[in-house]
Amino acid sequence: MGPAGRLLAAAALLSSLCLHGLLGNSGRALAHTGPVLHRVDHAEEDEDTGGFMPELSPTGSPQPFVPFLAPAPLAPFYNNTTPKLSGKCSLNFTAIDSLMTTTAVDCFALFAPFLANVICCPQLQATLTILIGQSSKQTGSLALDPTAANYCLSDVQQLLMSQGASDDLHSICSVHLSNATEGSCPVSSVDAFESVIDSSKLLEACRKVDPVNECCSKTCQNAINYAAQKISFKGAALTSSTGASKVDSCRNVVLRWLSSRLDPSPASKMLRQISNCNVNEVCPLSFPDTSKVAKECGGTVKNFTVCCEEMDSYVSHLQKQSFITNLQALDCASSLGNKLQKMNVSIDVYSTCQITLKDFSLQVGSQESGCLLPSMPSDASFDPSSGISFTCDLNDNIAAPWTSSLKPSASSCSRSPAPGPGPSIPERPSATSAQNGVSQNRLELSLVICLGTLLAALLLQV
Repeated sequence: MGPAGRLLAAAALLSSLCLHGLLGNSGRALAHTGPVLHRVDHAEEDEDTGGFMPELSPTGSPQPFVPFLAPAPLAPFYNNTTPKLSGKCSLNFTAIDSLMTTTAVDCFALFAPFLANVICCPQLQATLTILIGQSSKQTGSLALDPTAANYCLSDVQQLLMSQGASDDLHSICSVHLSNATEGSCPVSSVDAFESVIDSSKLLEACRKVDPVNECCSKTCQNAINYAAQKISFKGAALTSSTGASKVDSCRNVVLRWLSSRLDPSPASKMLRQISNCNVNEVCPLSFPDTSKVAKECGGTVKNFTVCCEEMDSYVSHLQKQSFITNLQALDCASSLGNKLQKMNVSIDVYSTCQITLKDFSLQVGSQESGCLLPSMPSDASFDPSSGISFTCDLNDNIAAPWTSSLKPSASSCSRSPAPGPGPSIPERPSATSAQNGVSQNRLELSLVICLGTLLAALLLQV
């Protein structure tokens, strides 16, 4: 076994031993010998966001979201290096210095691949949009030319790397020139934009996005799409049609204009909230071949033990991909359920094999520590003493819903807690025994080290 293999084995063993000791089957509160790493103000969370899972049934008592801290013991929190800038980008990075720091933490090197879909990439895209939007107040342009865009995208990468972000963000988040240029949109100047669009009406629709209802009401999103379609036709014949790529390019221009009319922090919040609607509508996981599960669990099941062993083995592959949100987990459970039913698996393997929603997200050593991210936009945070932290819902021991038909999963806007036929949507999760009596929501420093070690080990496999 080579050095990498020995390190991987040691990391896995260390993580298993640590987590077994800290999250044992007794479910008792963690010993309070370590420092308090983070506390959650639940009243403030509820006031700001209306709850992390407003779409789900509120019949269960809302329980704390536990801070999930996992710094990397094998890498520094901060690179603290001097960025190598091109000197040929006119964007004002200083004007959004705080936002750049937030993005660097959200895309911290070790965690970026695992937080890409929910936290890192949405925040990176928002940052690029705001940078260009803010610069338009001086340049009058809502897009960069391709040459300038190349330099600026490189400088953004360098600046974020100097604060600890991954050096592979362009690949992880699929950043292209179109993220900074006009693409195929015929309108890129502020004057041309405002001559076509009712800017006051657009700004009013998106100035303050409702964090709970926007994904269903689409007040801001519809205003953005209408503006994008309208400017995409500028200069074209009234009877001509426009392609989706052209409208997408114009949508980027609309978002930059909105970002120029808001301060960076409110603009980032607005962009994250509307992108969040798309994030939660799609399962980001890739499903490997299900033939082995179908063989043991399909038709008349002869051996339920073997069936569940195959199911557990299959789910273990899903658990190595990324952290996902509560609502994404619902979509993933539905997608896999439909896939299995099409392969003649008729029994509810989720219930039979005790598969819960958190089984679809990245695990950190044991079932008890499975992590689902909030369905509302969230950021990671950095503290010099405790490292990088992000919020996990550890109170989500709810069964994955097994659909009763081959119909696609329902949109979160149409999900209802009312009884009746069709998929059963789980209630808001209540506290598990591990959280009962933990009044200060403390996590041990040793748990922090274990989690970071395991994630470092996972990266060695990639």
